[in-house]
Amino acid sequence: MQEFLYRNGTILTMDEARGLYAEALLVRDGRIAAVGPEAVVAAEARSPEVIDLHGATLMPSFLDPHSHLSSYAMNLQQIPMEGAASYAEIVARVQRYLAENDIPADRWVTAYGYDHNALAEHRPPDRTVLDAAAPRNPLVLQHVSGHTGVFNTRALQALGLDAATPDPAGGRFARAADGSLTGYAEENAFIETIKRIPQPDGRQLLGCYRKAQQCYAAYGITTVQDGLVIDQMAPLYGGLCAADTLFLDTVAYVDFRACDALLTTFADNLGQYRHHFKIGGYKTFLDGSPQARTAWMRTPYLPAPGADEPAGYRGYPALQDEELFAQLCRALREGRQVLAHCNGDAAAQQYLDQYARARAAVPGAPDIRPVMIHAQFLDRDQLPALADLGMTPSFFVAHVYHWGDVHIRNVGLERAARISPTASALAAGLRFTFHQDAPVIQPNMLETIWCAVNRVTRAGVPLGEGERISTLEALKAVTVNAAWQYFEEDRKGTLAPGKLADLVALSADPLKTPAPALRDIRVLETWKEGRSVFRA
Repeated sequence: MQEFLYRNGTILTMDEARGLYAEALLVRDGRIAAVGPEAVVAAEARSPEVIDLHGATLMPSFLDPHSHLSSYAMNLQQIPMEGAASYAEIVARVQRYLAENDIPADRWVTAYGYDHNALAEHRPPDRTVLDAAAPRNPLVLQHVSGHTGVFNTRALQALGLDAATPDPAGGRFARAADGSLTGYAEENAFIETIKRIPQPDGRQLLGCYRKAQQCYAAYGITTVQDGLVIDQMAPLYGGLCAADTLFLDTVAYVDFRACDALLTTFADNLGQYRHHFKIGGYKTFLDGSPQARTAWMRTPYLPAPGADEPAGYRGYPALQDEELFAQLCRALREGRQVLAHCNGDAAAQQYLDQYARARAAVPGAPDIRPVMIHAQFLDRDQLPALADLGMTPSFFVAHVYHWGDVHIRNVGLERAARISPTASALAAGLRFTFHQDAPVIQPNMLETIWCAVNRVTRAGVPLGEGERISTLEALKAVTVNAAWQYFEEDRKGTLAPGKLADLVALSADPLKTPAPALRDIRVLETWKEGRSVFRA
């Protein structure tokens, strides 16, 4: 038996019913045994190891409501492009990587995280730029959103893509005046193509997954998500489980279009953890990225100089109504949760309409707690429908800071100010969560809380001041509400007897920290079921 008695700090329980604060916490064999006044808690202990918090704040660890663990892990061995400011810098970073790592000719190379909005050229590069960077290697450059990318000539040839390749539904390959491919692809044209790229060595990947989990734990997270898992990844997850590589709880959502092998292989992981891995349900995409101008909107984007877009361009859907309806009916019949990627308000409306239709078509189906992922441009007039359907919006609220200025250029200040309408969602009685869609940005929960409370863009522009919420409500989005989203409210999200000892120690109490200073709070230590998994 292992016991730990936490004392001499602020203990923030997040349990409003029993009291937000306590003096001490007792952990026994990975679960919370007691929480409350120190004298009472200490009396419950037998032979505890005392953990002196030295004035730090102990609270429930954070749950990640949406990210991509596998992409985050694989990106650790890719060429980082965050902050690249020009084509020349992209070329230089690739060439430096090839030289420093002695990459042989013909080996696939992936670069990740460029943002055309930050480039001096203000548009994606084409294959000729990437040919200059890697003339002897197939190279793919992924946009920070994960929804678009560029292939060099060798990559196009290796994948069998040429002028005769048709555009898939819900995506497109950009073409030059003569019909040849420029190398740029977006949405389904890109997402389905990169699935065909050869995967790295398995042993190397196991190390990447360990490192990725350590990164999440450093942000105070003990439950992570792999937000799109396909059949080709079944052997990978089999290896991760066999080697007990996963030390954080990992919830996977399988692609409707490629999931039969996963559902068979991991039948014992459906809805329950084995080796810290469970399949939580299905994932589907309904549109693209607002910063890449592929999100599906009800009103047109503002014109963008040099953009190859028709008049009145509003983005486009990734799925037609009937395919989405069939997917939702399947999930309801099987009683499995659905996460639907919706950035634009037109995509949000499609999800609302088809889920209502599917629920009527499958009477007696259980509550699967459907989730609307990102919900960037979900608008106020759509909130009552979410409440009626029991749908949870998981807001990518950090967009306010990271891409708020881009959204102002793309749709105007008035519309941009209504992204992630959290205060309106609260008023509508909705329970919502927050996420970072890592590796799009780092899984920094404290920065996200700062974004939700302050709502200021990178350029310092207040964006939607009326949608600001309290620090407590922001914290609930990544603890209490996140546990509910995962059907795990009985074991996570608050500090209460019987729940898992998934804990984080912070350098300050968020509830007593001035709003502008919230992102300055540091994670000091993270525990998963009583075991320390990160210490600063």
